[in-house]
Order: sequence, then C-alpha cells, then structure tokens
Amino acid sequence: MAGGAIVNNNGKAEYQGKMTLFVFLTCLVASSGGLIFGYDIGVSGGVTSMDSFLLKFFPSVYKEAKERVSTNQYCKFDSQLLTAFTSSLYLAALIASFVASTMTRMYGRRWSMFVSGVAVLVGSALNGLAEDVFLLILGRILLGVGVGFANQSVPVYLSEMAPARLRGMLNIGFQLMTTIGIFVANVVNYGTAKISGGWGWRVSLALGAAPALIITVGSLFLPDTPNSLIERGYKEKAKVVLSKIRGADDVHDEYDDLVVASEESKVVRHPWSNIRKRKYRPHLTMAILIPFFQQVTGVNAIMLYAPVLFKTIGFGNEASLMSAVIIGIVKVICTLVSIFTVDRLGRRVLFLQGGTQMIICQIVVGTLIGIKFGTAGHATTLSKDYASWVVVFICLYMAGFAWSWGPLGWLVPSEIFPLEIRSAGQSITVSVNMFVTFVNAQIFLTLFCHMKFGLFYFFSGWVTVMTIFVALFLPETKNMPIEEMILVWKKHWFWGRFIADDDVHVGNCGKNNGKP
Repeated sequence: MAGGAIVNNNGKAEYQGKMTLFVFLTCLVASSGGLIFGYDIGVSGGVTSMDSFLLKFFPSVYKEAKERVSTNQYCKFDSQLLTAFTSSLYLAALIASFVASTMTRMYGRRWSMFVSGVAVLVGSALNGLAEDVFLLILGRILLGVGVGFANQSVPVYLSEMAPARLRGMLNIGFQLMTTIGIFVANVVNYGTAKISGGWGWRVSLALGAAPALIITVGSLFLPDTPNSLIERGYKEKAKVVLSKIRGADDVHDEYDDLVVASEESKVVRHPWSNIRKRKYRPHLTMAILIPFFQQVTGVNAIMLYAPVLFKTIGFGNEASLMSAVIIGIVKVICTLVSIFTVDRLGRRVLFLQGGTQMIICQIVVGTLIGIKFGTAGHATTLSKDYASWVVVFICLYMAGFAWSWGPLGWLVPSEIFPLEIRSAGQSITVSVNMFVTFVNAQIFLTLFCHMKFGLFYFFSGWVTVMTIFVALFLPETKNMPIEEMILVWKKHWFWGRFIADDDVHVGNCGKNNGKP
C-alpha cells in the first residue's frame, strides 16, 4: 500500500510514520513554546508571595497580610489589584488568540510562534525593569499576547507534524514543557527570594525572556507543516516536507488525504460562521467544554497562587516556595507518564482515571484545611505532620491532573478539527481556556476568602461533572489520522446524528476502506 498506510480492524487507514530525528527535533523546538506558558504560570505566584515585591507595588496587600497573622487566614491576600497583575495576562491571551487564528491560517504556524517569542521577550524586559504598576501590568499584557499566539499555534503544529500513532506522545510535549516551565519558575523563585536587597523578583520576571528566546530563534528554522503548506498553495514543498518527516519517499496516500482536506477547506470562506454548522456540532462542543472543564478543575488557580496558598495556610516564606517546587516536580514526572501511555491506553482511560483521583484528593484537601481553620480561619500555623499531609494530597491531585486533563485538554482539541475549521476551532479552545483562567485568577483569592475550605469541594464538584461528560460524550481518538477523524464522530452513539453520510469525505484509503 502506498504511503506506508495500513488498515486496522475497523477498516480505517493508519499511516505508519516513524519517529525520525527530523520529527523529534522539530517537535522538540516547537513544544518549547510551552515553556513560555508554564514559566508565566509559575513565576507570578512566587513573586506575589515575596515581601519586597508586595511592598513596592502592592503595599496595602503587604500591610493587610501582616495585620491578619492572627486573624482570618483565608482572606489575608484578597486584593483585586494584586489579582489584576496575575490575570491580565490571560485576558490579553484571549484577545490575541483571535488575531493568531487568522495569522496561523494565512501565514503558517511557525510565524505565530515567532510573534509569540518576540512579545514575551519585550514583556519580560518590561516586567524586570518595572518601577510602577502600569509597566508591570503592561508587561503582563505582552506576555499574554505571547501566550495566546503560542497556545494557538504550537498544539496544532505538533498534531499536524506527528504520525497518527505517535500524535499523543509528541503533542503532550507541549504540556511537558509547560510543566517544566512551572517547575523552573518555582526553582527560580525559591532562589531569588534569598537575594538580599529585595530585587530578586526582578530576576524572576526578567528570566521569562529565556524560553522566549528559544522559540523565537527556533521558529526561524522550523519547517511549516504539510497541512499548512498545502492550504497556502505550496503543494510540492508540502510533499517534500511530508516525505522528510515520515522518513519515506512513498507518501502518496497520506499526501492525497491532505490535498482532499485542503480542497474541501477552500470551499469554506468563513470558518467562524462555518463552525456553527450542524456537522461541526461535536467539534464546537469540545472546543468550548474541554478547555472550560480543564480550568474549572481549579488547577491553574492553585498553581498561580501555590506559594500564596501555602503561605496562607501557615507555611513560612521559604516553606511555601519549596512546596510549590515539590508540586512542580510531581507535575513533570506525571506528565511523562502521560507521554508514554496516551497512545497505548488512549485518551478516555487517562481522562476517567485522572478525574476520579482529582475528585478524591480535592475533597480530602478541603476537609484537612476545614478541620484546622474551620469557617473563621483563626489559626496561625500547621504542624509539620499536618502540613505534610496537605502537600501530599495536593501533589496527588496534581499528579492526576498532569497525566489527564493537563495534557489532554490541549491534545484532544488540537487533533479533532478538520482543516477547514482548524484555526477557528483552536482559537475558540485557546480563548475559552484563557477566559476561564482569567476569571479564576481574578476571583480565586476572593472565593477562597468567602468560600473558605469549601472552595475545594466546589472544584471537586466540577471535576465530577466533567468526568461524567467524558464517559458519555468523548469518543476515543488515539491512532486516528486527523483528516479521517470525522469517522470517529460518525460512529459515536450521540454525535453520529449530527453528521450526514454526505458529510464524510476522506482520502483514497478511507474511500476504499484501505483496499489498495
């Protein structure tokens, strides 16, 4: 069979792409865009727990925190201005993702990565040099532009470059880099907090330029994906790139599938209106609900404010930062678990197991905090053993997230959209993710102040809802070529009713059920 395609037991074509050095290196460089996202998540929580940073930019918060040492621990860091510093990034990312959608479609994936890197370089410089809140938040907004462009382009790039049977592993490289970014930021914060003179926070914020430099320079040397090249009319170049990334000369069948998908996408002049059509109902639903559910796990709120959270419940300054470092290590290790199991066990198994683990851990953490602080929040410190149990169950919660909703929340949306709505669909995914993260970041400390330990029960309730949703409505997508993903939806017990037989268009292998 041409193109290295075989047929599985369900009669669908699969391309036997192998892990070539070229594929590995291109995906490695592209996934470094996740470092930008991860570092920005990790660094903000650390610097907002540093006294020198609070004294310079948020003196009222510093004063309030010191005055509440023996009063309500739940509310000691509740400040809308402080949360605006953190959450402004995500609002900017939301808006930037719409611009990135058009740029990614018209000029290719790698130029969106380049814009991402440049924006973060400038934003990091402004943050490191900031002397007032205005420059601080302006820098965060530029970081948000970078995050919006990176999250729009990198997951799509990875899914399009990877062979179907390795797509999960290579795409999760983005989430692995995100968790590494968080871990590095936590380590940097732990080190810079010890710098005498109170300027350590400047180092933490300015070092965001390091991952930005990697993706900025790297994007100049990356090839664009065959899908994007065909979409923009560079068919011969696309065939050369496809042959190179598959490590084979005979790629006719896969190439034909990509051309069929591209021709069909050209009929669609307005992807934003087209995605609302009935046949795209499952895609639109997943583009909205998967990123929404990913964020109402509460994970980014907890990661953003991990040092502040631990400080709030009685850990000392260094102890709170070290606890955040421990959580970062757990996330990196458990994301590696996902990388090596996602294409074997499938997406659904990891979603369901991880969700169940998260539900249990959040209930336990909420109960442990509730027992100690009650509803009044009148406690000063936790015993070492008691605090250790809180950290253990937060780590177990993070582990469940790191091998399920963390990577799969980006992987699944990036692999389900047909080419004609891919940029629009990914833009919706990113914008929903950023909007809910923005809301979480803006209200988390206020919610913690008012809902107290019940906040963890609130998030566990959402995880229960989303786990049931996955069990009922998300089909398995492992090993299915992207351009034939419509077959998965057509066979689903619920989504199949939205897709007519005439809506199913696949390449030669699909039409012949894999017969040569």
